[in-house]
Amino acid sequence: MSLEIIEVTKRFGQATAVDHLTLTVPEGEMFGLLGANGAGKTTTFRMILGLLLPTEGVIRWQGEPIDYSKGHLIGYLPEERGLYPKLKVQEQLLYLGRLRGMKKTDILPEIDRWLERFHIRDYANKRVEELSKGNQQKIQFIAAVLHRPKLLILDEPFSGLDPVNVELLKEAVLDLKRNGTTIVFSSHRMEHVEELCEHVCILRRGRAVVAGALRELKRSFGKQILVIQGDGPFEELARFPGVLQWKRTAEGVRLQIANEETAQAILGHIAGKVAVRLFALEEPSLNDIFIEKVGAAYE
Repeated sequence: MSLEIIEVTKRFGQATAVDHLTLTVPEGEMFGLLGANGAGKTTTFRMILGLLLPTEGVIRWQGEPIDYSKGHLIGYLPEERGLYPKLKVQEQLLYLGRLRGMKKTDILPEIDRWLERFHIRDYANKRVEELSKGNQQKIQFIAAVLHRPKLLILDEPFSGLDPVNVELLKEAVLDLKRNGTTIVFSSHRMEHVEELCEHVCILRRGRAVVAGALRELKRSFGKQILVIQGDGPFEELARFPGVLQWKRTAEGVRLQIANEETAQAILGHIAGKVAVRLFALEEPSLNDIFIEKVGAAYE
C-alpha cells in the first residue's frame, strides 16, 4: 500500500497554498517533496498528518483516510524544533513515547539504543536547552522515530548538523527505509535529496511542476551538463552556439548545453588553445532541474 494525495487543494481565505496536488508515494520508498519557501510543502505535510483538512481532495494511507486513529503509525520531524527546553532528554523522550501509546518498558530500551547510536548517551539526564543545536536535532529525530512509525515525514532533517552528523543521520534514515518505513523528505540541500530519494516532486506556488522517478526526470530533462577544468580563459564560451548557461567554477567552467554535438564543437574550438585537465559530459543534477523549474518565479 502507499500514501496517496489525490487532487488536494488547501485555501486560506483567498490564498491557495496547495493547488490540485496529486502524488503517490510507494510504500517503503523515500520521496522528496521540494520547493522554495512558501511553495506549499509544510501545508502538505500538515494535511498528511491530519493537522489541517484539505479544502478539496483526499489523502489516504494504506487505502484509508488519515485521522487521529492513525497517529501511532506516523512520525514527524518538523523544521522548527518542538522540544521542551527545561525537560531532561530521557524524560522528554519517555513522555513523547507514552503519547504515542508505547509502554515505558518498551520506550527505555529504544531510547538507549538511539542515544548510543548517535553518540549522545551521556546527555540522557541533561536538559534540552543545555544541548547544542545539532544534538537537539538528534533528539528531535529520535522523538519522531521512537515508536517505529510506518510513515515518516522529515522536514529539513539535517538542519544544524555538521557534516559528520549529517552522515550519521543519513545512515539512520536509510536503515529505517531498509526496514520498510515509507519516508517523505524535504530539504533545501538538493544533493541530499538526490542521494536518498527515488521519487521527487517539485512544488511551485502550490502546484507540482515536476513529479516522478528521479532517474527518469534526469533523462527527460533534455539538456546536457559539460564540465571543463583547465587554465582558461573560458569566457568566450558563454556566447558559443548551443551554450544555454555558463558558470565559472574554481577549476574552470560548468556549461549547460543543448546537445552532445555542442560539446564536440566546443572541444574542437578549444583544442590547442588551452590546457584542459577535464572535459566531461554529466547528467543534469536535481539542483539544475530545480533551478530550471522554480528559478523563473524569481525573474
